[in-house]
Amino acid sequence: MAVPFYRHALSPDYAVRVASVLGSAFLTTGPEGARVEDLLRDFFAVPHAKLTSSWTQGAVATLLAMGIGPGDEVIVPAMTFAATANVVRLVGATPVFVDSDPNTLLIDLALAAAAVTERTRAIIPVHLYGQMVDIPALRAAIPSSIRIIEDAAHCFEGSRNGRRPGQDGDAAIFSFYATKNVTCGEGGAVVTRDPLLARTLVQTVLHGMSAGAAQRFQGGTYNHWDIDRLGTKANLPDLLAVLLAPQIDQVEVQCARREALSRRYESALAGTPFTWPAMEPGVVSARHLFPIHVPDGRRDDMLRALGEARIGTTVNYRSVPTLTLYRDVPEASSLPVAQEWGEGTLSLPLFPDLRIDEQDEVIETVLAQASAFWPKPALRTATGR
Repeated sequence: MAVPFYRHALSPDYAVRVASVLGSAFLTTGPEGARVEDLLRDFFAVPHAKLTSSWTQGAVATLLAMGIGPGDEVIVPAMTFAATANVVRLVGATPVFVDSDPNTLLIDLALAAAAVTERTRAIIPVHLYGQMVDIPALRAAIPSSIRIIEDAAHCFEGSRNGRRPGQDGDAAIFSFYATKNVTCGEGGAVVTRDPLLARTLVQTVLHGMSAGAAQRFQGGTYNHWDIDRLGTKANLPDLLAVLLAPQIDQVEVQCARREALSRRYESALAGTPFTWPAMEPGVVSARHLFPIHVPDGRRDDMLRALGEARIGTTVNYRSVPTLTLYRDVPEASSLPVAQEWGEGTLSLPLFPDLRIDEQDEVIETVLAQASAFWPKPALRTATGR
């Protein structure tokens, strides 16, 4: 049978929610977005939340709000989606890449601390695949003046030692892209404990303007506005925000389903040549993706074989400094863990509505290809088939 890499679970009932916005006065940012921001503040136990049009624009707005730009350096992991580095360049700063821990694939904290220079203004640790970086440990390893911006695009429902994204860093940024655990097709959010950053974000998500649409017409008359800092266009319209609230209410249930599916993969693939990131103690992973590493340079062979068997797969990710735009960075040749993982990784289908028979089809196909590529020792078959 064909198994897609991802299948969203937004039912036709969501069309009724969109219709309610179409019947209101606000198509752009308005009361629906404000309600979702209240839910985000409650869920993450932080005082400030701002919806954005994407993770990328939320990160650009955050960097601008922090005053980061030309002449500044921002430390980023080499193993991440390119957007983590791109946003640094978009504001004119320089991304400085560091390698990953070989067990978790998260940013190596010792290497991050060693990469700090007098020009370092921030670090963007990535909660890769849903597992949180140890933010208190990172905070202790670097100077207190360096801002910690958590890339939590994979980690809406994750936690570490009972702490969620945004509770220990300066800001955490989320993605509501089509394949994310909580989605509205395109969108994002920034949460923070910093009241000054929160006030500044209100401006930098909307061109730097001192007043949003609602404030410009407050009191039934037009109110003048000003711009005293550079901003971008990053606000999320109510037409999309209205899709988020029901998913936030159900996120813990969906996370439990992702965990169960991930454990099935781990059990079935144990004893094969494949490996996957280890989970550290105290971590509750959002299990956004289930990546495996295919050894011996056979990753692309595996991708082709699974594609021919109609199993949806993708690559998350190639090491950023192996991409053409970043090949000239000084540290490109000194990132062995990220390079090895990036050359061997592929992600298997993982989403809450993945049926057991569909997952069994994926497992059987992966094991069959593994047996073909590595005939000795013999690989065991999937449980229950």
